Amino acid sequence: MIHPDTELRFVNDHIGYGVFATRHIPQGTITWARDDLDQSFSPEEIAAMAPAYRQILDKYSFVDGFGHHVLCWDHSRYFNHSCDANCLSAGYDFEIAIRDIRCGEELTDDYGTLNLRESFRCACASPRCRLQIFPDDMERFADHWDSLVRGVFQHIAAVPQPLWPFVRDQDRIAEALREPARVLSIRRNYAPLSFVPDCNAPRVSATALAS
Repeated sequence: MIHPDTELRFVNDHIGYGVFATRHIPQGTITWARDDLDQSFSPEEIAAMAPAYRQILDKYSFVDGFGHHVLCWDHSRYFNHSCDANCLSAGYDFEIAIRDIRCGEELTDDYGTLNLRESFRCACASPRCRLQIFPDDMERFADHWDSLVRGVFQHIAAVPQPLWPFVRDQDRIAEALREPARVLSIRRNYAPLSFVPDCNAPRVSATALAS
């Protein structure tokens, strides 16, 4: 579920749509939380789908730490990538604003945290742009992302949290607020490439496997 002080806006013909703040969102705010309306699909379920459905999931879903594709039900599926993202995840099912987000500013996350299947060339235009985003970015940048999240994690208890009723692992979050060293690493959400089968590969029949 996306933070209520956001809306979907058209960016341009190249990017398409993005998610923008309609009010100031302070750092430490939970900007997205996975909820019970989000749909989850196993690699086997996706492999059994028609190509048109797999293309939709390839464009709008992300892969969780279990290797399942998650399709968000609201406009959070339109989060765009930035190498200097203002929203990041720790080892929980939510994203947090790592700095203040101004009214009218686009909310972004880093697709390197979403268990990509393939690399892509980045055009985020940030001074910190990595130029190419790879499936194994989690392995290389997890410590940096963890540091950014831990720097604002304690603000969770100090700012309004309209998404709190939808947040999972509330007990673990409370423990981490008491003991910052217990903030879970984003590595908890990592599904190595070998763990996520290629759901766009041609389907093989049982007869072919037996021959």
